[in-house]
Amino acid sequence: MGLYVVTGAAGFIGSKVADALLQQGHQVYGVDNLSPAYDVRMKQHRLAALLPQEDFSFLKADITDLAIIEHLIETVPQSDAVINLAAMAGVRASTSDPWSYLYTNTLGTLNLLEYVRRQQIPKFILASTSSLYGEDSEPPHSEEVSTDYPLAPYAASKKGAEAFAHSYHHLYGIDTTVLRYFTVYGPAGRPDMSMFRFCQWIAEERPLNITGDGEQTRGFTYVDDIAKGTLLALKPVGYDVFNLGGHEVISINGVIEMLEERLGKKAVRHYIPSHPADVHSNAADVSKARRVLGWEPQVGLEEGVDNLVAWYLANRSWAKDIITD
Repeated sequence: MGLYVVTGAAGFIGSKVADALLQQGHQVYGVDNLSPAYDVRMKQHRLAALLPQEDFSFLKADITDLAIIEHLIETVPQSDAVINLAAMAGVRASTSDPWSYLYTNTLGTLNLLEYVRRQQIPKFILASTSSLYGEDSEPPHSEEVSTDYPLAPYAASKKGAEAFAHSYHHLYGIDTTVLRYFTVYGPAGRPDMSMFRFCQWIAEERPLNITGDGEQTRGFTYVDDIAKGTLLALKPVGYDVFNLGGHEVISINGVIEMLEERLGKKAVRHYIPSHPADVHSNAADVSKARRVLGWEPQVGLEEGVDNLVAWYLANRSWAKDIITD
């Protein structure tokens, strides 16, 4: 079986990818700095499910630190791939602290690419973002449209990471897959994302702050399907970019109604002005991922929201206190 380095292993997608690899019998070296970018209790919860597994090794380290290169060389046996899921995420937050996004998303990716080059690791996967598409094209967005005009530092930092990944592929022949994730949701999700926040706020009868009129739409995909797509992306492609996610489109108001029904409570809605970094619609053309990677999402929105609410209610004793503001 293989050995894989997964950065962001305590993150929402990273923990699922690490677990999926372990379930297939692989060894996983998980890297995470447990950044307080959002409530660390959520990261600790995810990590607690990985640590007891025999083939999982955890390295608390920061990919922005140049020393990470030598640290990984000295600590990790020769690996089959590096899956870089460590990131500073969030469009609006990036407008107040763009430096953290540059360091983690761009410089951190460069450090990992240099590690891959030095160790002659055959495969590199980079998690990128649908935010790159901005308002330059009409959804569903295809990988072929321009991403030259990012609307926020978050997207700009990921654009820089993609550029570095392509340059290392060109110079050193590193087989590289870039995955542009669209809106991902599910149990133990990021507490700064709408699905988790709305679930918590409705359950705890707190007011919901909704930007715009709530009629903006997003394409959602369940986290387990995203993890499966990420593993399928380990196949050799040379250098290629794929959309993952965003195949089930619903308005923000529609999401709130689904959560109200399952929680048996009505939301207290407060509509606030839109942020200039937000887009009105975001959905993915995933035909390329289906054709090349053989990726087919399995979990529908109804089932996925059921699972999210069930997880929240089962963990409510501590999840109700997770910081979401």
